Amino acid sequence: MVAEQVVRGFWPLWSILAIGLALLLTGWVGAMTSAWRIGLGLVWLAAIVIAAGYGFRRFRLPGWAEAEARVDARLPGRPIAALQDTLAVGEGDGASRAVWEAHLSRMAARSREARAVEPDLKVASRDPFGLRYIALLLLSAAFLFGALWRVPDLGVAAPEAGQQIATGPVWEGWVEPPSYTGRPSMYLADIPEGLLVAPQGSRITIRIYGEESGLTIAETVSGDTPEPAGEDGSQPPITVAQSGTLAIEGEGGAAWDIRMIEDAAPVVAVTAPVEADAMGEMALPFEASDDYAVMTGQAEIALDVDEVDRVHGLAIDPEDRDPVIVDLPMPFSGDRDEFTETLIDDFSEHPFANLPVTVTLSVRDGEGQVGTSVPEEMILPGRRFFQPIARAVIEQRRDLLWSRENGRRVWQMLSAVAHEPEEFFPNETTYLRLDFTLRRLDEMLRAGPMSDDDVAEITQALWDLAIQLEEGTLADARERLRRAQDRLAEAMRNGASDEEIAELMNELRDAMNDYMRMLAEQAEPQGDGTDQPQTSENSMEIGQDELQALLDRIQELMEQGRMAEAQELMEQLNQMMENLQVTEGEGQGGQQSPGQQSMQDLAETLRDQQQLSDESFRELQEQFNGQPQQGEQGQQGQPGQQPQGGQQGEGQSPGNNPSGEGQQSDDGQGGEADPEGSLADRQQALRDELERQRGNLPALGGDEAEAARDALGRAEGAMDNAEDALREGDLAEAIDQQAEAMNALRDGMRSLGEALAENQSNEPGQGQQEGRAEGEADPSRRDPLGRQMGENGQFGTEESLLQGSDIYRRAEEILDEIRRRAGEQERPEAELDYLRRLLERF
Repeated sequence: MVAEQVVRGFWPLWSILAIGLALLLTGWVGAMTSAWRIGLGLVWLAAIVIAAGYGFRRFRLPGWAEAEARVDARLPGRPIAALQDTLAVGEGDGASRAVWEAHLSRMAARSREARAVEPDLKVASRDPFGLRYIALLLLSAAFLFGALWRVPDLGVAAPEAGQQIATGPVWEGWVEPPSYTGRPSMYLADIPEGLLVAPQGSRITIRIYGEESGLTIAETVSGDTPEPAGEDGSQPPITVAQSGTLAIEGEGGAAWDIRMIEDAAPVVAVTAPVEADAMGEMALPFEASDDYAVMTGQAEIALDVDEVDRVHGLAIDPEDRDPVIVDLPMPFSGDRDEFTETLIDDFSEHPFANLPVTVTLSVRDGEGQVGTSVPEEMILPGRRFFQPIARAVIEQRRDLLWSRENGRRVWQMLSAVAHEPEEFFPNETTYLRLDFTLRRLDEMLRAGPMSDDDVAEITQALWDLAIQLEEGTLADARERLRRAQDRLAEAMRNGASDEEIAELMNELRDAMNDYMRMLAEQAEPQGDGTDQPQTSENSMEIGQDELQALLDRIQELMEQGRMAEAQELMEQLNQMMENLQVTEGEGQGGQQSPGQQSMQDLAETLRDQQQLSDESFRELQEQFNGQPQQGEQGQQGQPGQQPQGGQQGEGQSPGNNPSGEGQQSDDGQGGEADPEGSLADRQQALRDELERQRGNLPALGGDEAEAARDALGRAEGAMDNAEDALREGDLAEAIDQQAEAMNALRDGMRSLGEALAENQSNEPGQGQQEGRAEGEADPSRRDPLGRQMGENGQFGTEESLLQGSDIYRRAEEILDEIRRRAGEQERPEAELDYLRRLLERF
């Protein structure tokens, strides 16, 4: 309480003392005239006296009663005051007396908990403007930047004009290398005389104090005549342009021999031939280096007119076009003194596309020096068109871009193409689009010379028409499949790169999937609500996995350059597709019913979803520890391979292959693809396959059939959410959604199996017709693990999981896998509980 009285009463005195001491430490008082110092001193002393009087008037020593009341106020119920009270009523009543004594005993126990009260030193209510903090700030700054020896200088008069006081070195200097070198600045006073190494372009700044110092600067490193010093004693900056000497001549001066480090020009070169994919995107690898860092770079693409084959529309002189300038990619992080990058761009719509050009790379360093590569001669890659009319349209578009004087010739050529639309155009839409473009071109030509806007409008219309002709809105999936086969055959004849083969094979697979889906949708469904297999005679059955194997073999042969064998297999594929009919059986152990086929497809989808979930979890582990899981390498992006779970011989259909093809990475080569993007694409393919399977479910009635459809709908929704999470990079959410999809798939399969069992039991004489008792399982059916169903139950099996001769080794492998999955805490809690119960049992 004494401390509180002191702080509250004397805080103005401390603030005034702090302000005065700050003025003394910083030397402001010493710089004043005598009159000002005397006046300021009197004001300061008066303020001290007033503040001291204010403090002594407010200060009073606290008494014992006040201290006791302060402590008692901090205790619950004020026990100290209660112990001093007396019983006012019921003094003679024994019961009242007993209650009173119990109360006193309780208050005495509380009073023994009394502790010293901490002082309340807050004076914010008395100092609302924070003057004490301002005084403290000034005093702190004075201690940091002032000097104690300035305090006794109160009697020293300020120096007269022209009088100099030397308190330290009379010169200072700094050497600042260019910022792009990454080297630190150097303080000349700390560098001993002798050799001084400095990069080219370094700035030397020297400051000389005092007009009568007698110091001069002599240097030979700038190669220029020295400029006079400024009024404040600062010398003009000296830029190091050559090796030489620097000297500060005079008493206390110094001299250095400066050796300049020359800044070499950057170097850039193309490291490999240009590459291009089937869509025309080019990739040009290059490397660049500099002694410090490469700052920027550009690629200049100029038309090489001398190398152009001047025939047809290219026979006339071309219009003048500026070279194409594109920025070179620079590393986002790390050093830029030496690096390798790849220029990736698409020039398919540019007038130079598919024409000879020269590509010159140039890079610039921080000094502004430019390094240029040897001009690289190449054919500027553009999109390749396989459809004949599309190729003709693109060729005329090129001629119009070559010179607008070709406008009339382009109109005549395309008018000849449009003369017989039924023979050349796949549909009426593309013909009408070309007819409108030709009429617009004719109007422009009749109005006079074509303007830049006219050329841009026609060339854009021709490009869009060519794209529509090439990719097109085809009437049916069969036409698209035939188009994909023709394009692949064209690539075989012309010799295509691995990237183009990958692009075309992907297109063929998509077209084949669409065609087979179309055939399945057009097949006549069972209209009676039963689940009976279709029968056919004199037919040969082929599964989708066999078609997939045939496509894989064609791609492998093309990549190996064995085009003749690949062409032969293509002919076989064409014949099969011409006579292909989709049936609902598989030719193994008799015809399968639609319900059996649906159960098998759903089992395959469940296995694929489980594998995809496992790979998503491995990707999540890699994000945390940065180490690839064993056995993961090589599962993605390898040509000619499929992910595990989608290998041949497991009944894997094209739709069930989550990666779409399973052979190529995103760039069409064997390099690693983006893992999250690949997983998202596979999840999308798996969702599409489940959507197809839902559409092919047998027309069954009953609550169980409806429950199966609802469960599969939930599974499809969970797969869609998992795909979105994978594309956003949220692997944890994706794993949760995949687990939800698997649970919904299991529920759907269970409900579908019960619905099928009810359907079989409702069929009159079905059990006797098939030679089995009612309720017996079909031996040709298999459970989700690929095992045959048992004969005593619809969903059981008597087939052992431990197949093979070494059953003990197989059992140990299964147990190790269960332990591994049980240790992955990111799995759903229901799955972890199931794995723990398995471990407890075995």
